[in-house]
Amino acid sequence: ALQSSPCRFQRNGTWYSGREAEAHLQRKYAALRSRDLVDSAEQFIARGASRSSVSGSAYRVACPGRPEQEAAAWFEQQLAALRRHAAPAPARVE
Repeated sequence: ALQSSPCRFQRNGTWYSGREAEAHLQRKYAALRSRDLVDSAEQFIARGASRSSVSGSAYRVACPGRPEQEAAAWFEQQLAALRRHAAPAPARVE
């Protein structure tokens, strides 16, 4: 979602494009998976996509026309929206 968005991603005080952020987060995901430290999207958000493992600083996301926010909240919102759109519609009884 970040890679294809107009949003920017802040890591350790520097802003990056969504494409640059996606590459960084893919490397973090691969490292966590190789050590069996992440089994779900929620775990990845908490353990890899929320803050710097070097400085401990929270990552941030800034999207045009919206307030800047911590990356964890942004990713959780994106995940919830993805799941809402992927969920099957409830069966109708007539």
